[in-house]
Amino acid sequence: MARPDGKRADMVTIADVARHAGVAVSTVSYVLSGKRAISTTTRQRVLASIAELGYHPHAGARALASRRANVIALVLPLRTGMHLPVLMRLVTAVVTAARQAGHDVLLMTADEGPAGLRRIAASAMVDGVLVMDVEMSDARVPVLRELGRPSVLIGFPADPTGLTCVDLDFHRAGARCAEHLAELGHTRIALLGAPPVVYQRDTGFARRTRAGFLDAAERLGITATARPCGESPDDARAAVEQLLMDVPDVTGLVVHNEEALAHVLAVLPRLGRGVPDDVSVVAICPDQVAENAWPPLTAVLIPAEEVGRQAVFLLMRKLDGAPVPESTLLGPALTVRRSTASRPVSEPAAARMGE
Repeated sequence: MARPDGKRADMVTIADVARHAGVAVSTVSYVLSGKRAISTTTRQRVLASIAELGYHPHAGARALASRRANVIALVLPLRTGMHLPVLMRLVTAVVTAARQAGHDVLLMTADEGPAGLRRIAASAMVDGVLVMDVEMSDARVPVLRELGRPSVLIGFPADPTGLTCVDLDFHRAGARCAEHLAELGHTRIALLGAPPVVYQRDTGFARRTRAGFLDAAERLGITATARPCGESPDDARAAVEQLLMDVPDVTGLVVHNEEALAHVLAVLPRLGRGVPDDVSVVAICPDQVAENAWPPLTAVLIPAEEVGRQAVFLLMRKLDGAPVPESTLLGPALTVRRSTASRPVSEPAAARMGE
């Protein structure tokens, strides 16, 4: 777009702004950096010229002056078993929070592994790194401890010592689901979790949810089983059928697999299990998914947006040299809806017939 002086906005320089405002180039620089007090009248005149000319400080010049790139890297897990809607909610929150803090976001794919982290740390491209899809024995963790760049993990490895980690407390989330079912009188409960590949990678959130669910059931003296569940309609049907074959008297079900959730709800009535009359269902998923399901689902919220905001906040604090906690766990919030009820007095017909 052409400016009053005929220049495109992307060609306007700090010298053009100085001439337009009738001040020295150094004065414009001080207004932009805030490193020296400038009179209110002069400052307003410079800002008016910047607005009229459409001047944007050159990113490279800003980086040289501040010794910052004003860019953070987000290591994105684009691989099998990751549910994209939840992932994109988290990414959107990270990008929005970073922009509010004056930073852009460089996306990296997780398949680069430790080598990708070393490459990005060795350059001047980013000020810090956010890492997602953290595994219990993540090969990137030793590299993160060595990096000269501040980092925050969205997720927890088995040993988070010396790191900065933030996530939903998935262990507590799994436990809260079991507790809710126990409070309703259910004594035989099950968890259908993430796809098998997620457990094979030893991904932290899936392992912690399962552990919390089983630990709570044992503590409460009720019987529980936990199994992976594929994402496709056929995989979900097979998982439910096998569960009901192995545990025909199950009356409480937790689903921690957003992609498979609708398929599980669809197949249960076909197998003679009404929700919640025969089987109470609790989900771990975003509220929008729980509210739009039928019946509306009792659920523990996955707070993707809040996790993303917290991750950026922690990283910005580290960039400023401020102290941050090593672990930030967001407590799970369970909302009761129409998919859970007291344990049925008698077994469903399908269970009595051994179907």
